Amino acid sequence: MPRDTLTRDQIVRTAVELLDEEGLEGLNMRALGKRLDSAATAVYWHVKSKDNLVLLATDLVWGELTLPDPDAVGWRAAATGMATDLYGMFTRHPWLVQVFAGHVVYGEGKARHDDHQLAVYEAAGFEGALADQAAAAVFTYVLGNAAGVAAGASLARRLDGDESAEQQVKDSMARAQEIAMGHPRLRERLETPAATDYAAGPEQGFEFGLQALLEGLERRLPG
Repeated sequence: MPRDTLTRDQIVRTAVELLDEEGLEGLNMRALGKRLDSAATAVYWHVKSKDNLVLLATDLVWGELTLPDPDAVGWRAAATGMATDLYGMFTRHPWLVQVFAGHVVYGEGKARHDDHQLAVYEAAGFEGALADQAAAAVFTYVLGNAAGVAAGASLARRLDGDESAEQQVKDSMARAQEIAMGHPRLRERLETPAATDYAAGPEQGFEFGLQALLEGLERRLPG
């Protein structure tokens, strides 16, 4: 596709598709140009650099988030909805977690989200720095939970078709469970009928932790 027929929107949306499939390590201008049936130089002409493309892709998916009205549904429901929606975005696009580890993330979509998040905690009664701290605590909780999903996606890509790597992971998990069996509480959990493997987290763990965090914040409200 010639340079003058490409658009930046086409490039960014195709970059998101490539990132979803291959992760941050799989994004390069040559692979992107191939998907667009265009030369890598034409892609560069529209987005300038790989780092800039990553920021554009990040801001595009940030636009997927909904912003519930705390006056209509209450601050707790709005905060829960925003955090759950954010977690869903991170798990749909696990490369975003990698982006936060290596980039300063900014853009209109993120600014829109962050501004509304502060409005939710201000509606609860937090003011100034307290609203910032409440919003940051919830955001960090969501990002930390999504890190496990991102790691799993990265591992799955590494194992795809690589029998030796897959066996190495199985051996490591077996060794981890062997060590865990030497500790009473871990052994008890591994021996229960519902146990799957040592790395598995509890069901509904995200929801439980989120509500515990919001309850704790609520107790810190002035008055």
